[in-house]
Amino acid sequence: MSKLMLFNKPYGVLTQFRALQDKTTLASYIDQPGFYPAGRLDEHSEGLLLLTNDGKLQASIANPKFKLPKTYWVQVEGIPDEAVLQQLAAGIELKDGLTRPAQAKMLERAPLSPREPPIRVRKNIPDSWLELTITEGKNRQVRRMTAAVGFPTLRLYRASIGPWDVMQLAVGESRLISVDLPH
Repeated sequence: MSKLMLFNKPYGVLTQFRALQDKTTLASYIDQPGFYPAGRLDEHSEGLLLLTNDGKLQASIANPKFKLPKTYWVQVEGIPDEAVLQQLAAGIELKDGLTRPAQAKMLERAPLSPREPPIRVRKNIPDSWLELTITEGKNRQVRRMTAAVGFPTLRLYRASIGPWDVMQLAVGESRLISVDLPH
């Protein structure tokens, strides 16, 4: 049976163990030898990061051909209307190609507490929260998608990947679970 670690990655942590200048890495939070990230989450993004000690499981989670849905809560500058949500859902043309269709909806209230450090706030421009579910992982895809429709991302939090989420984990906490590999 493979082991999977669910980690609620804080803002400002690099998704690697090796030290890099004065940056905070996974080594500050995870002391479990033999575990490696199954996918990426950039330094300025927060939320679910999966790590495993099984190379086959790592490949099946990270490989876009398995189309595991990834759900993000995205705080954006401005308030998108239904037409913008439909654009995001249909797919956005980025420099590296058209994104797959996604699920996009407005969230009525902020799903998260304010972050440290806080996001940048503009006095005359409101912000809002979206839930965006994608089935691929182009580099910085969600940020590029919201920017392409005129609503830059202020904060990005990955809430789930496939059947796994971090709802029961505080920021910086992890939990180890056993997973049966599909044959």
